[in-house]
Amino acid sequence: MIVLLILLALAALLFVYLRWTFSFWERKGFPYIEASIPLGALDSVRQNKRSFGLAMYDMYLASSKPFVGIYLTLRPALLVRDAQIAHDVLTTDFAHFHDRGVYVDEKHDPLSANLFSMEGTSWKSMRNKLSPSFTSGKLKGMFGTAEDVADKMMAHLNGKIEQTGTVEVDMKNLMSSFAIDIIASTIFGLDVDSFLKPNNELRHISNEINKPTAKNILRGTTTFLYPRLEKIFNRLGWQFSGQKEMRDLVYHTISVREKNNIERRDILQLLLQLRNTGQINKDDGVWSAQVAGHSFKSLSKANIAAQMFIFFSAGYETTASTAAFTLYELAQNPDVLAKLMEDINQTLAKHNGELNYDCIQAMKYLDLCIMETTRKYPALPLLNRMCNKDYPLPNSKLVLEKGTEIIISVMGLHRDAEYFPDPLRYQPERFTEEHKNYTPAAYMPFGIGPRQCIAARMGKMNVKIALTKILTNYTIEMRKEVRELEFTVNGITLLPKGGVPVKLSKRM
Repeated sequence: MIVLLILLALAALLFVYLRWTFSFWERKGFPYIEASIPLGALDSVRQNKRSFGLAMYDMYLASSKPFVGIYLTLRPALLVRDAQIAHDVLTTDFAHFHDRGVYVDEKHDPLSANLFSMEGTSWKSMRNKLSPSFTSGKLKGMFGTAEDVADKMMAHLNGKIEQTGTVEVDMKNLMSSFAIDIIASTIFGLDVDSFLKPNNELRHISNEINKPTAKNILRGTTTFLYPRLEKIFNRLGWQFSGQKEMRDLVYHTISVREKNNIERRDILQLLLQLRNTGQINKDDGVWSAQVAGHSFKSLSKANIAAQMFIFFSAGYETTASTAAFTLYELAQNPDVLAKLMEDINQTLAKHNGELNYDCIQAMKYLDLCIMETTRKYPALPLLNRMCNKDYPLPNSKLVLEKGTEIIISVMGLHRDAEYFPDPLRYQPERFTEEHKNYTPAAYMPFGIGPRQCIAARMGKMNVKIALTKILTNYTIEMRKEVRELEFTVNGITLLPKGGVPVKLSKRM
């Protein structure tokens, strides 16, 4: 009897706690979306119907308010729907929202201290140190390495097409191999060749990171929503999938380079330069990391491994998806494809047929196509920030309290007809001054403000190389009937369900 009474009392306390938790926005006087207890906006994720990013897109579509309260399981979060408010949160009001509020433990888990997760002055210091790695001069120095990877992709495709004359290709799978190889080469300085060796070490690490296992889903949730719980997991030695393998790979590569005085033009070389000299040399012709008689190390191997891990995990999927989605849309829009081919051919002619960094940068219509792809298919469909001091919301008497999470549905903004008329239409011209018909504050495919993606220019360069190589060698067309792509329920990034099917034929 006593046990029964205790259980009833606990059940009553749990009921009261849940009712109190899920009345947070109502008590604060904010507009809110009715929540499904106990998972709130993430109930569709639990049901395996939507990915995290698409669940936030659904919340965006469920309201017309400039901002609305939602619940990410037991955590209240404010979904910002107004483009100008979202823009200000990330830029002019950055002082109120400089951290993401995700798991990081620099002291006990240095591999967690990457540029995405770091906070406050630690983040600012690391950002300033790494920024010189992605200047135009540094990217120009890496261009040849990136082009070599694209040529391997072309050799792989030529081998298939020579047998039949035409080949049906899942562009997402092809571009995933390209992205693995190009990141391996330009970030790590490794030659893995995923086309000949699809089971290479980096591909294995990628599969471990992205595999939709119960462990990965749990750890992704705790990293994003419950960083204190994630800290406990790590203190207990429960490592994230793929993390140990990545650390070992980076440590081994560093040791080989330092022992043999190897010098390459890649990101690891620049991080070693930073480690040994305290800075990345602003002279784009200087890549050496050797300093005679210098023993002080400004970065530990773990610091380097942490940055390499985030460059890999963030860059791999976004590069692959952006390239694949662009080719898909070009195959569906022959008028856009014709304009792009004219731009590519004319630009190549001006550069004597040589594909180099300056040539790629001069392809302005290709820039517009990538802008439109990342508008319709944002690499990261949501952004999050933590309110680190009370923030009076514009045009309102409401104040967002310190410690509250902010969610911005990038996909919601990018597919909102108020900001981008006819949002499902693929229209690169919308970004030209002549035809400009969109709201600039709503466009944020790589984030905006001080915490925007540091490697966005590098990612764009790699995508441009891949697209130019394919389009100048092959004609493309749809394999199936024209349709809007569907997305899987895994992860946060937009992953195409069933791949991205495109038919390639050799240009005559």
